[in-house]
Amino acid sequence: MPKDCCSVDYDVHFDADDARQDLLAYRQNGAEGSTKRLIEVLVAEGIEGASLLDIGGGVGVVQLELLKAGMATSMDVDASGPFLQVAEAEAEELGFKDRTAYRHGDFVALADEVEEADVVTLDRVICCYPDVQALVSTSARHARRLYGLVYPVDRWWSRSVVRILNFFTMLSRSEYRAHVHSEALVDRLIRDAGLQPRYRHAGMVWQTVMYARPGESA
Repeated sequence: MPKDCCSVDYDVHFDADDARQDLLAYRQNGAEGSTKRLIEVLVAEGIEGASLLDIGGGVGVVQLELLKAGMATSMDVDASGPFLQVAEAEAEELGFKDRTAYRHGDFVALADEVEEADVVTLDRVICCYPDVQALVSTSARHARRLYGLVYPVDRWWSRSVVRILNFFTMLSRSEYRAHVHSEALVDRLIRDAGLQPRYRHAGMVWQTVMYARPGESA
């Protein structure tokens, strides 16, 4: 998640305690919910030997599960230093040190320094970023084959919940805000980057979508 955007300190909002709790949950339960669904959809497409760019990867659930499934390499770009440290340590613990790389910072600001990848994923990331156009457009252009997202459904109830959460976040004097971005806008931005929709599943809160470059076999 971005540090440069709007002067939000994501190292504070997504801190070491949060990272440890997320890692413990992953170790106990594995990938869950919409994250598990995203991983399964990508694996079904065939990711053996492919490269991954995981933006805002948290403790590394997506990259670790895809590496276990045959993904060749993974780059994790995250603006939360504590989460990045936990993700790197866990990858090393599982024997993936030589197949992973990490960058700390705002992906949009770092985009020119980050190589394209066969697969790009953003699992519950664009809801943390106010400039959805910059993040989605830039990240989608980095996807050579597949582009997977998990983000909130654009419904009145999700917008209401986010407004309540942001109110309490504001009371805590944090500059962080969550966002429910327009599904139509997100779809248009991805299509403008040359990708076509292949999969969508919408739950009550989160939706999982996957896009592919034209000509990519299912």
